Amino acid sequence: MKNNISGKHLIEIGYSEGKILGLALEILNENFSEIEEKELLALFKKVKDYPESFLYDPVLDKLAKAMIEEANLKSDDTMKLKEGVTAYTIFGENYIEEGARNQMDIAMKLPVTAAGALMPDAHQGYGLPIGGVLATRNAIIPYGVGVDIGCRMALSIFDIPEEHYLAKEAMYKRELIAFTKFGAGQNFKGKERADHAVLENEAFKATPFLKNLHEKAWAQLGTSGGGNHFVEWGIIEFAVRDEVLNVEKGRYLALLTHSGSRGLGATIAGHYTKVAKEICKLPKEAINLAYLDLNTAEGQEYWIAMNLAGDYASACHEVIHNRLTQAIGARVLAKVENHHNFAWKEVLNGEEVIVHRKGATPAAKGVMGIIPGSMTAPGFLVRGKGEARAIHSASHGAGRQMSRTKAIQNITRSEMKAILKDHGVTLIGAGLDEAPMAYKDIHKVMAAQTDLVDVVAKFEPKMVRMADDGSRED
Repeated sequence: MKNNISGKHLIEIGYSEGKILGLALEILNENFSEIEEKELLALFKKVKDYPESFLYDPVLDKLAKAMIEEANLKSDDTMKLKEGVTAYTIFGENYIEEGARNQMDIAMKLPVTAAGALMPDAHQGYGLPIGGVLATRNAIIPYGVGVDIGCRMALSIFDIPEEHYLAKEAMYKRELIAFTKFGAGQNFKGKERADHAVLENEAFKATPFLKNLHEKAWAQLGTSGGGNHFVEWGIIEFAVRDEVLNVEKGRYLALLTHSGSRGLGATIAGHYTKVAKEICKLPKEAINLAYLDLNTAEGQEYWIAMNLAGDYASACHEVIHNRLTQAIGARVLAKVENHHNFAWKEVLNGEEVIVHRKGATPAAKGVMGIIPGSMTAPGFLVRGKGEARAIHSASHGAGRQMSRTKAIQNITRSEMKAILKDHGVTLIGAGLDEAPMAYKDIHKVMAAQTDLVDVVAKFEPKMVRMADDGSRED
């Protein structure tokens, strides 16, 4: 006769749904039809608890072997995300695409996440959205920093009135072309190479990996990347005297640059993202947010490398500004610099956290920053208000409203030339993917962050140089 034991009975004595349960039922029904239920359950519980004792049993060996093999299978070491999305603040909510919000939602589920915010220029990125700010507890996310580590803005304000620039545009164009290089793989050779203290940074000796990047860093020092990186002349207007910068009311020639850590930063990002993914196994939807514990050797190595890349990015801007300042024979009235694509140790709500700003400007109370528009739209010199809901941050620009592919498909060269002419802007290089129409309205973006920054001055682009083909960093 057939016994009356079901899967429910076996689950009650410790079996789980799955292949083992099915095999146990099959063996039960084929071999134990005339044994009392109580004795059978006791026997199968013993098999479950001590499978090695049944490896040579002619009937139960198959079940015992299956149990031991399952137990020896490598356990799933995929980390679990937190249930539900931790609340975060979105600034300029009406201007932000769903993809950026979805990426931020996932970032907020990381077990190490403490707080987050989306800036009004946010758009979908890789891992953390561009315009995303994420505070974590003792953990660093390489793709939360980004590929172009330490990408930054630098502004030099000169003692040259607007009229001088307008009268000497040809000279400014000549010098701009002479002292800048753009695009993936671009470098200086021989006597063209710049010297800078960053090349003596001890961090280059911290690991063999960083030591091997020294030559590339030296060759590319003072060059600019592809994509949206630029060097431009423009006119900056102070409506009132700024006491902190000691700049009088007026309109001045200024040099504005946007670039990062070149091949050095890209190589560091690629290497440590791979390391993080090997150590921190996250679910598929969060895989590009793999993080490193700062208490580990790998976490400390990345922290050293990231800070070196940030110092190097700053040095690249310094070389460009020094060369062009000397070329035009100007005196610098004030200089402001800020970086994004970086992580800082900061205190938030009384707790030390690691703040990742991927395409976001530091905006702690009193901190100066530059928020550019596009090649025809104005940029703004700002002073932070230290808004905690934004994790002391602001946007890093206008933000894209078209992907690069969409821009190339929908914008013509003649349309781009027309808008440049209307705004009186001379463009050297740049592809259609960087056309002004591909970007959000900077005025709407600024209006969405009045709680985050005060505007100190407005910068109007006049002559813009970018990579010829919109190339990316290699």
